[in-house]
Amino acid sequence: MRVLNIFKGETGVGILLILSTFLALFLANSPFSNFYTSFLDTPITIQFSQLVLAKPLILWVNDGLMAIFFFLVGLEVKRELLEGSLSSLSKVSLPAIAALGGMATPALIYMLLNFNDPIAMRGWAIPTATDIAFALGILALLGNRIPQSLKVFLMALAIIDDLGAIIIIALFYTKQLSITSLFVASGAIVGLFLLNYFKVARKSFYILFGIVLWTSVLKSGVHATLAGVVLAMFIPLKPIHGKSLLKEFEHELHGFVSYFVLPLFAFVNAGIDLRGLEMQKLFTGAPLGIILGLFAGKQLGVFGFSLLATKCKLAKMPENVSLRKFYGVSVLTGIGFTMSLFIDSLAFGDASLFKFADKLAILLGSLLSGIAGYVILRKS
Repeated sequence: MRVLNIFKGETGVGILLILSTFLALFLANSPFSNFYTSFLDTPITIQFSQLVLAKPLILWVNDGLMAIFFFLVGLEVKRELLEGSLSSLSKVSLPAIAALGGMATPALIYMLLNFNDPIAMRGWAIPTATDIAFALGILALLGNRIPQSLKVFLMALAIIDDLGAIIIIALFYTKQLSITSLFVASGAIVGLFLLNYFKVARKSFYILFGIVLWTSVLKSGVHATLAGVVLAMFIPLKPIHGKSLLKEFEHELHGFVSYFVLPLFAFVNAGIDLRGLEMQKLFTGAPLGIILGLFAGKQLGVFGFSLLATKCKLAKMPENVSLRKFYGVSVLTGIGFTMSLFIDSLAFGDASLFKFADKLAILLGSLLSGIAGYVILRKS
């Protein structure tokens, strides 16, 4: 029974992500590395008449399953905006300002270290992300030592951070556009609008239009995960015939995303071959920018912008929270992990330009932030 209890909530998600990462690292650096690589490159083809989608497994995970993850993020953002921790200016001001600092400062540190390398500059957004599952998992390990108001602050910040990541992906990681595919995507969006307007309560209709939207966005050159966010915006929150479709989708998908999508994403993206890696590469260029951005930039941005906002009376600190506890949570936001790995794959592609030093830098920066944040909060 105690083992089952461990795997409840965010703590279990964090444990699964860690296990998935270590398993990927073990396979990539063992005699089974060819098996691991072959697994990632497994070809999967879906064909419907003249429409053919042929991708290796790793891209089905990154483009397909992660669209479901972003759909869930979109649902959470919409619910929090309409009736949750982001539903008023007083509630949203501090996490919004903190999230802005937590994205701007790491990006600035990264760019200062890589401004003379146009290839490395493609990865400026990598250290701006926060992995909400890991960060909340560490807070869950600390139990009632952490006030509820601080947990709400971290969740709100991470949601805004994810929203920022979505905007960054849309603006800076979009390839050459296909007008025909965008036209089809627009038609799917009109269909979703009509479903929402006429209060259609059948989830299957939303799923059908969502599949059309995802496929057309995938073919358009815009990253396919954005289709998940757009779909979420049209799922009704207010009850129709006594049930909220948004809350039903959220409830049904939470376990699937937490215990399957995210661990599988970590497994297929964290397999770093360390055997040929020169450790000095970690302390130059893009990898150094990632480590410092995550570990130093995130905490400086979140904590500094928050203090400035409270001093200027633009926001209020969470209730019953000491500055030391608030600083500890600010350090935890440097756990980029899955979101940083995802942006890294968009910036540099699946074949790493830095001999996997960039991905190892993400793991190290996240690990340092997680350990330091836990220790600070534990001792406070």
